[in-house]
Amino acid sequence: MKTIRLRSHINEFGLLQVQLPDHHNEEVEILIVYQSVQVTQKRQWSQTFLDLFGAWQGEPLVREPQGQQPEREPLL
Repeated sequence: MKTIRLRSHINEFGLLQVQLPDHHNEEVEILIVYQSVQVTQKRQWSQTFLDLFGAWQGEPLVREPQGQQPEREPLL
């Protein structure tokens, strides 16, 4: 027995499609346990951050030159 956990969308007709591309022409027993989830709002900056943004009153911040960086080896 294998377990697959996923989050999916049930369409306007109440249909949920599950594809198992590794299984062809065989019978399987399926058990569906579902839980409705609330759609959350897109994450936003906190009001505290927005109140402090741009509030620095000291000397202007300066980014020093970074110089030449060595070439890195490719990842793959």
